[in-house]
Amino acid sequence: MHLCYLAHSVSLWHVPTDAELTFADHMGRFYARRFAFPPMVGRLIGYLAVCDPPEQSIGELAEALLASRSAITNAVKSLETMRLIRRMRVAGERMDRVRLDLTSPQALGLDTTEYEEMSELVREGLEVVRDGPAERRALLLEWSAFTDFVLEQVSRMQQEWLERRAALVAAEKLPEQPGHGGRA
Repeated sequence: MHLCYLAHSVSLWHVPTDAELTFADHMGRFYARRFAFPPMVGRLIGYLAVCDPPEQSIGELAEALLASRSAITNAVKSLETMRLIRRMRVAGERMDRVRLDLTSPQALGLDTTEYEEMSELVREGLEVVRDGPAERRALLLEWSAFTDFVLEQVSRMQQEWLERRAALVAAEKLPEQPGHGGRA
């Protein structure tokens, strides 16, 4: 009886392939080089993009990526802050599982809050130098115009992406729900 359970448990556990781990390492280097993220953050993004099932526990991720649980936990916290990961709990389990989640504007790189805040700060700076000469206001005026431009463009891109995604779903080139299946 116990051997049957063990055999069933082992068959459910997926050992990462060399290709999956290499991809995770490549993503780790990319995110470290491009965004100065700790390599584990990028490795986690890469592994979660290709692992099966797409939801993994902290322990499973640590074992698969040959990393400490604390390194995985810190990477998960970073990705949660960026809204790139969603936590869930499967019925009957006492641990959370995480998966990539590309449904938020932050995850897609379409978050406008940074530019909205920057715009407010620049307008505050313009108020500080409102009586100053044009040369003193020039930098802030251009900065303000730039943030307005970015906000307009990101809003346009968000709308265009939603329209394109809907067309791709209708053409059955993308699934209805983002992700790659597995448990919900």
